[in-house]
Amino acid sequence: MASRTESMTNILKELEAGTPDVEAGAIVSVDGLIMASALPQDVEEDRVAAMSAAMLSLGERTAQELNRGKLNQVFIRGEDGYVLLMNAGEDAVLTTLVRKDAKLGIVFLDMKRAVEEISKLI
Repeated sequence: MASRTESMTNILKELEAGTPDVEAGAIVSVDGLIMASALPQDVEEDRVAAMSAAMLSLGERTAQELNRGKLNQVFIRGEDGYVLLMNAGEDAVLTTLVRKDAKLGIVFLDMKRAVEEISKLI
């Protein structure tokens, strides 16, 4: 039987393989630690984890303070693509790097499926 980390890494690899617009991904604990990743060699896992946790925390606080309900996702758009964060249960977040010309509806749907699987493991 695969370990929890192996199972989460497999979910990330399946997300990338099944959704060509997803370039990379990581599962990060809410306190900023990498739980599993499929990130490029030139990307520092620890930095991604810390930034993901910070963005999630800020997004949750913003949603709460502005009466927008429970945070669902954080959406960052840059010139060269997107960084999308989605809650994966109470204790983790799925962070993905997405191409700039991505079909975001499909990406969000596939991310939602992935976080459902991740939530069962945590």
